[in-house]
Amino acid sequence: MTVAWLRGLLLRRPLRIWGTALGVALTVAFLASLGAFITTGAASMTRRASASVAVDWQVLLAQGAVASLVEQAVRAATPVKIVLPIGYADVRAFSAQGGGTVQTTGAGKVLGVPDGYFQAFPAEVRALVGSLNGALLSQQTAANLHVRIGDVVNVARSGLPAMPVTIGGIVDLPAADSLFQAVGAPKGIAPQAPPDNVLLLPAVQWEALFAPQRQARPDTVREQLHVKLAAKLPGDPGQAYLQVTHAANNVEVRAAGSAAVGDNLGASLNGAREDALYARTLFLFLGLPGALLAAALTMSVAAASAGQRRQEQALLRLRGAPPLVAARLALAEALLVGLLGVLLGSGLALLAAATLLNSRVTGLWVLIAGLAGLLLAGVSTLLPTLGMTSVSAARRNVGRGTVPLWQRLYLDVLLLVLAGLMYWRTAASGYQLVLAPEGVSQASVQYEAFLAPLALWLGAGLVATRLLGRLLSTGPLLRALRPVGPLALVVAAALSRQRGLLARGALLVSLSVAFAVSTAVFNATYNDQARTDAYLTNGSDVNVSGVTAAPVGARLKQLAALPNVQASDALIHRFAYVGGDLQDIFGVDAAHVAQVTRLSNSYFSQMSAQQAMAKLQSRPDALFVSQETVNDYQLRLGDPVRLRLQRASDHTYHVVPFTFVGVVREFPTAPKDSFLITNASYLAAQTGNPAREVVLLQTAGDVSVLAARARSLVADLPGAQVSDLATVRARVASSLTAVNVAGLAQLELGFAVLLLATATGLVLALGLAERRKQFTVLSALGAQPGQLGLFLKAEAWIVAGVGSFFGAIIGVAVSGALVKILQGVFDPPPDILVLPWLYLTVLSLAVLIATTLAVVTARRASGQHVSEVLRST
Repeated sequence: MTVAWLRGLLLRRPLRIWGTALGVALTVAFLASLGAFITTGAASMTRRASASVAVDWQVLLAQGAVASLVEQAVRAATPVKIVLPIGYADVRAFSAQGGGTVQTTGAGKVLGVPDGYFQAFPAEVRALVGSLNGALLSQQTAANLHVRIGDVVNVARSGLPAMPVTIGGIVDLPAADSLFQAVGAPKGIAPQAPPDNVLLLPAVQWEALFAPQRQARPDTVREQLHVKLAAKLPGDPGQAYLQVTHAANNVEVRAAGSAAVGDNLGASLNGAREDALYARTLFLFLGLPGALLAAALTMSVAAASAGQRRQEQALLRLRGAPPLVAARLALAEALLVGLLGVLLGSGLALLAAATLLNSRVTGLWVLIAGLAGLLLAGVSTLLPTLGMTSVSAARRNVGRGTVPLWQRLYLDVLLLVLAGLMYWRTAASGYQLVLAPEGVSQASVQYEAFLAPLALWLGAGLVATRLLGRLLSTGPLLRALRPVGPLALVVAAALSRQRGLLARGALLVSLSVAFAVSTAVFNATYNDQARTDAYLTNGSDVNVSGVTAAPVGARLKQLAALPNVQASDALIHRFAYVGGDLQDIFGVDAAHVAQVTRLSNSYFSQMSAQQAMAKLQSRPDALFVSQETVNDYQLRLGDPVRLRLQRASDHTYHVVPFTFVGVVREFPTAPKDSFLITNASYLAAQTGNPAREVVLLQTAGDVSVLAARARSLVADLPGAQVSDLATVRARVASSLTAVNVAGLAQLELGFAVLLLATATGLVLALGLAERRKQFTVLSALGAQPGQLGLFLKAEAWIVAGVGSFFGAIIGVAVSGALVKILQGVFDPPPDILVLPWLYLTVLSLAVLIATTLAVVTARRASGQHVSEVLRST
């Protein structure tokens, strides 16, 4: 009997079975896909964090420690690939003679590098001019001394005579912050700035120079072991962080005070641990509402067929079926719907994970999503039949009922108040969503912050439902439908009688639209800010940078003439002393720099980017400085600032006056720490050197093609480097981006379209199918097709049109709250929300097509023979 019953349901009630199964499938697919996103995303973060570290560990040897014994302790604590010793020596100064003058720097450091070091740790040093053989001078020191390949630099050792060194190359130190970190410093101490002047020597030459200094001044010479680990790390960044830090602690215990570990890998994993928690919050903020919406859709689809189920229960009881048989058949239907939904949803999840997320769904998440799908199928299918233990109970008609409980309790207002309070707490008060303190083994997410957008989403949807209920009272509705003709009164009365069902359908549509719009706007804003972040590092689509001795600005006209170049500009990049602190200083053309790069308002304090450029143009000596410099030197707006800049005529530093006009937080191509921004013309005039070291190119074509052409054009310039936006974006993006946020966006937006199309089409189709007896009777009484179409179109307009209108407004509001609360995802914070018009157009078309199909299906169903319809219902 059970098999025959299920076969009959599939043949006679296909829309009910497959509609509910589709809702279950969407729920299962959504949960399983998001589970794949979290699992594979965490592993991707761990791999990216490990690859971003130049040296995993820097083990500082104590005075008198034996390097071989410390190396044994390292190898005993954890598997390692490479262990190489490197020497550090403090020197009083570097000096060089050229052009009849002697240039002298301040204190610096000299590193002794063993053979094979640059191959073992390639991210530590980047060659600019010359090779990586012999004595290598940092770019900043070379600029200070004005030396070239083959020049002689004198190294002023501590307590010993100066020794000459012939320069074989000029290099950049991309990981200088970690290379010169204070290993063993207490946690919480501000990191020390890397030295301004650095020289790298082969280990043999370094030992010959500084072995006497080690004897005379042992406090100025130190040795480190640079380590590359071989241990396999767990996929979760948090677990990997614990494993690495515990191993580092084990080394220090084994060394018994003779060594301290600078755990660069642990620090990188600590940041990835924070990003992994942000990924989890993205699951909550963007994914969980979709899963809840899919579950609500399933419940609505099942509720639309509640009348059919009650009639079937009554018919079974009337023909003598005991309550247990009726319950068994209802349970069989729930299992059928659940199994169909789980199978279909698992297939969709596997497809989505492989195509959109480039990952795989784990068995655990398939099990979790499958159990959730079966539970949802059981609740949605069995709930309408509970309490139907007698024929009279199953056959009784459900009247208009009273005002819903949530309206009497003003739940919608309470939710909006809760949303406002939580938003104020999480966004307006500088609240941290993710807490991952350095040195603390456990990190946490403040999940209560999720209440703000969730309460706003639900509360605004319920407010829209309340307003729609007021609209569906006969008076307002009659005035709205008056233009349709003489049937306005009849249509208004029919819609008013069904206002509860229509309001529920419109609520589902509005929540679906709000989910789709908020997800789309958030993802569009995130992608735009990720591009802005890449512009912040690269400056423009293509960045051509060089050194002052061979500036790429001399090729500006040739670079600007390359195919597909829309705009071009050149910047000055020099170094200036602010007191005793050497900082980067950039000279820009304030009138044209915005044409080749993005200037965000968040780059400047208490003014927009446009106002900042206007201030630069208003006076030649205008100077923007970092907040750290303002605090250190207690500067106020309008204060004179005296910088020391190197003059081209004598290659010595001279005092140049500037005027402090504002605070700059970030600027394209500038470093993350302290830097200065001024007018290029003033900087060139005061230094006597108009050379421009950076050229920015904006293109409408392929950035990689333009970068290749620019690279060939400046290949003969020593130290010239070319980078493009796409490469830089992949390199500088946060580890959160490594989770494939683009794939997550496609997954979210694709499911949003499916949910919205299903919510509008399926709910309308099922609701109209439930009332097809009314339409068929009207047709039998002589109603014309156009008159029947008016009923159908009016109902569709209420559910789809009004629901979409309210949903769009709610979606924009929720997306604004999401962007504000998830500020940690954005660097820099966005100025405005970005609206993805193409996706919103596709969304509108999906609603229109689904609504049209539902109306056409209902009109065809209303044309069936009267006896057939009455018999089937």
